[in-house]
Amino acid sequence: MVGLGYVGLPLAVELSKQYSVIGLDLNESKINSFKKGHDPNEEISDEVLARASIDYTNQSAELKKCSFIIVAVPTPIDNDLKPDLLLVKAASKLVGENLSQGTIVVFESTVYPGVTEDICQPIIEQASGLKCGSEWKIGYSPERVNPGDKKHTIDKIVKVVSGMDKETLESVAEVYGSFTNVHKAPNIKTAEAAKVIENIQRDLNIALMNELSLIFEKLEIKTKDVIAAASTKWNFHPYRPGLVGGHCIGVDPYYLTFRAKELDYDPEVILAGRSLNDHMPIIVANRIIDKLKEKGIEKPKVYVMGLTFKEDVKDFRNSKAKDVIEALKKSGATVIGWDPLLDDDTIEKEFGVRNIHPKDLHNTDAYVILAPHNEIRKITIHDIIDKIHNGVIFDLAGVIKQSDILANDITYLTL
Repeated sequence: MVGLGYVGLPLAVELSKQYSVIGLDLNESKINSFKKGHDPNEEISDEVLARASIDYTNQSAELKKCSFIIVAVPTPIDNDLKPDLLLVKAASKLVGENLSQGTIVVFESTVYPGVTEDICQPIIEQASGLKCGSEWKIGYSPERVNPGDKKHTIDKIVKVVSGMDKETLESVAEVYGSFTNVHKAPNIKTAEAAKVIENIQRDLNIALMNELSLIFEKLEIKTKDVIAAASTKWNFHPYRPGLVGGHCIGVDPYYLTFRAKELDYDPEVILAGRSLNDHMPIIVANRIIDKLKEKGIEKPKVYVMGLTFKEDVKDFRNSKAKDVIEALKKSGATVIGWDPLLDDDTIEKEFGVRNIHPKDLHNTDAYVILAPHNEIRKITIHDIIDKIHNGVIFDLAGVIKQSDILANDITYLTL
């Protein structure tokens, strides 16, 4: 297993129940943590990790012992919103340098159709000196990990599998089928495409709800109530508006649109959804600032809670809380924050704010709840009222009962 993050570690744990597993990650501190029985991402419990028989290492030469290699490294986008394949290319080179004849190499990293065979395969061939097809084989099985989700764990979902030929497909299906159900895609490009459209569909649905929420705000009706009413129809699919961050939904669409443009097709719908979702943090910040100005507060103090990209998950990659904070600061606000899942140094370095626990907070003009972690949900309006006289609450997920606010001079906002 190459890469022991949110994708690689759960997969290694499952495979270790049936196979001898070597877990490779170049992050030495992470490897040391695994050896001590703790997942720093806290996705795998210490008890489960203790039962897993995995040989953790940061020495790539250990791959020479493997006959089946899975690559699960991040595939982000760069500042120009284009695919950043540096890590997957580096992993391919590393695999090639340590490839034994007869090995099957399977990629799990999210890519656009063609990357596995057109980019990764040649790198491995060059680094190994071995010919793909005759001396080693390649396949693809897109990751379907949902951080923080204890229901749809890797052993309870269907895994899409693919291979360069029928023989490889059957071998890949056998390995993944040892712990879950599999769907055999007809070829690698189909499996790659399936992954990106899973998240594109979700991205577009959230973009639709975000746009509807902006319209409903002008109509002075509640989006939550509209969704509840519409959901009574049998074929209505309820989605909620929100900030689309993280390493998947807000990133993967750019992989397919990049490839589409290379093929002289200009994707309109996908990019329209992306544009709206990327702009939502500024819209949120402006709503907060505008309401504060209506109250005569020109240079507000704003307290932002829940900074990771998702509730009860430590992952802060591509968190839109950062964009909200930057927009608030540009509007003249003083911003402080709190996230019970992150340490002080991380919050100051990544988000540019001081980390202050609610009990240590004095008066503020606005409370902003973005990722409603369990510890944040424990905070009630009664804990806030005396610190936010004539202020604003922005409650992204609607975790505070509005009825508790009506009797006070606080303005409640949500999407």
